[in-house]
Formats: sequence, structure tokens, C-alpha cells
Amino acid sequence: MTKRLYYDSSETHEFDSAVEDVTPPSPEQGRAAVILRETAFYPTSGGQVHDTGWLTFDGAERLRVTEVAEAEDGRIVHYLEAPPKLPLAGAAVHGSIDRERRRDHMQQHTGQHVLSAAFVELYQMPTVSFHMGTSEAYCSIDLAAPSVSSEQIAAAEKRANQIVFENRPVRIRYVSRAEAEKLGLRKLPPAERDELRLVEVADFDLSACGGTHVGASGQIGSIVLRKSERVRQGTRVEFVCGNRAVRMARRDYGALSEAAALFSAQLWDVPEQIRKSVEENKQLRKQKEDALDQLAELMALAALRDQPETQGRKMIVRAFSDRDITFAKLFAQKVTRVGTPAIALVASAVHPPGLVFGQTPGGSADMSALLKQVLSSVGGRGGGSRDFAQGGVPAGSNINVEQLLRQAAVTIGA
Repeated sequence: MTKRLYYDSSETHEFDSAVEDVTPPSPEQGRAAVILRETAFYPTSGGQVHDTGWLTFDGAERLRVTEVAEAEDGRIVHYLEAPPKLPLAGAAVHGSIDRERRRDHMQQHTGQHVLSAAFVELYQMPTVSFHMGTSEAYCSIDLAAPSVSSEQIAAAEKRANQIVFENRPVRIRYVSRAEAEKLGLRKLPPAERDELRLVEVADFDLSACGGTHVGASGQIGSIVLRKSERVRQGTRVEFVCGNRAVRMARRDYGALSEAAALFSAQLWDVPEQIRKSVEENKQLRKQKEDALDQLAELMALAALRDQPETQGRKMIVRAFSDRDITFAKLFAQKVTRVGTPAIALVASAVHPPGLVFGQTPGGSADMSALLKQVLSSVGGRGGGSRDFAQGGVPAGSNINVEQLLRQAAVTIGA
């Protein structure tokens, strides 16, 4: 089992060790990997993502560590960006952790402890899982609660930041499981180890945890809650801490400022401007739909008026080069529902091209069968009912939809 230097000090960024094992690239795992006697690199576990950094072997070859994982036997595997050029077995190694990434992870993970404790203190909502996103993403906790109100979100954020601003010490200690059971931990882990590593935010939270943490709550910087949503096991709350919170705030401010400029409004007026725009778009969309409906009806009436009746019905064959399949369908519906017995064979050449076949309900033809017959000749697909069917031609094809309509008209006996 690899000795974990980060257990005793999350501030350990440089260390010396020796290579115990080397795994060359393979078809199953395309990256070389090394296992060290001891390491300060944190492996992905407990919701926290891994460290990255560099390993220098025998003072000569320097290779980047891109991922760190924990093997089933407790050893920590360091995956390398490039395969080593020199033999590494038994080599002395100097490790260097990416400080900025480690600091970010310490802030997020300690912030999670404080936030989870705040939800328990205020609302008895325990955390059932934690996920740390990458440096440009949010972190999240899943709470065992069916819902969390905006007022509860704000109150938990306020309480968590009170603990941050008080700069309470964050201590690490080791206890037996029997002792831990008497200490009132926020969450007692499964009985797998006789000794537990405890992380304590003074007089506020005590949890068993193997992650990296800041030395005092003030180093978290700040805790900002972003949003909440319902998930299978309860409610998920997204948050960011420290420098990540500053970056997110700067990004949000930039986006909001740009939106305000587009509206020629103040930042705080943007939500109202968006509401107005959404309502105006709804009205415009409704007006467009009404106009298209009226246009389709007038075009259908004109087509029926100009088309002579044959065998007790009128056959309307129409290909639109400038109207999409939605309008083609609307036109076919108008043709077949005005009362005059009719058949509509309609196509749209607008990408993606398609066909719509319809008849006045109760007609003698089978529109679905006719459509499938026509499209089968070009590899297209479609379906529907006896009175109304719709389909499309293969994507990227140069099929002439007008030719398909003529084929359908001949088949049905125009």
C-alpha cells in the first residue's frame, strides 16, 4: 500500500520517493503508469478529483502526471502523459504537485464540509453524495430532501460563509472506529478500517474524510450556491468556493453586462427585459402561425377551385420549393378538410425534403401504403394512417421530390 503524504499535510507540494512498480502502455490502457513508495498526489476518490503535476526520475527524465487513481490493493497509480525513455524500476523520484489545482480542490472540498454541516444544522438535511467538478465547473452535493426552497438555499449559504469568515481552524486527527462512534460524526463511513482519519472544522463539523483540506476555514475564500434541482436521491445543490467562485462571478458579470448592453439597459433590468422579449416572441410566433394557417387555407381553396373533379374527387399535387415540411403538412390538411372530397399529394424541397399524402377522411385510397410504396423506391421512410401519412427521403440525397409526386399521382390514378 502506498504511503499517502497528503494525509498529514495538504500543503505538501514537493516530495521525494522511489519507484516500486512500472506499468507500460497496453492495448487496454494506452498510458504508462508508475507506483511509488510514497506520494503526495491525491487519487480520484470520495467525490474529489485527482491531482496533476510532474515526476522527475533520477534527476534526469521529467514526465507529467495527467491522472492519479487508487488500485484495489490500496496502491496509488500515477498515469504519465508520455511513456518513459529510461528504465524507471527502482529509480529515485521527485514529485511536484500542481499547486493551483491542489489549492482549488482544498477550497472546494473544505467548503463542501462546511456547506453540508450548515444544511444539517439548519434543516436536518444530510448530504448523501458529493461531486467535485473540474476547475471551470461547479461542485455539487446531493441532499436527502425532496426539495430545497430558495430561502433555505440563501440561509445555508449565509451560515456557511459565517463559518468561513470566522476563520476557524481545520484539524486532522486519527481515531479508532470505536472512538469515532462516540464523537458524533456528521456521517460515519462503512466499517472497513479500524483507524479513521477525521477532518474537523472547529466547533462546527466533524467528518471522516481522506481528502485534502485547507488549514483554516478562512482559506476557503467564500462559498456561493448556484442552483438546486430534483434528482433521484433527493435534491442536488451546485456551489463553488474560493478562487473558483471569483472566476464564476467574473464570467457571470461579463455575460450579464453583455446582455445589458444588447438591451441598452442596466444590469438589474436585464431579467425584466428578457421577460418582455420572451413575451414579444410568443406573440410574434403566434402571429406567424396564424398567418401561415390563413395562407395555407387560401392556397388550398385556390387550388381546389382551379382543379377539376375526377372520379368524384379532386387531386391536388403540389411541390413547395420555398416552404418547409411543416407548411406542406398544413396545406395538405387544409385541402382535405374543407368538405370537398380530395386527395393531396404534397412535397417540400426545403432541407430536409419530405412528402405528405392525405385524403378527405373516409376516402377509398390508402395514403400510408402509397407513401411507403413511393419512398421504398428511393430508400426513404415514412408512415401514418390510411387518411394521412408523412415521410422523408434519405439525408444528403439529390432525389427530385416532384418526380416522386408524379409517381404517386400515376399510382393512385390521377
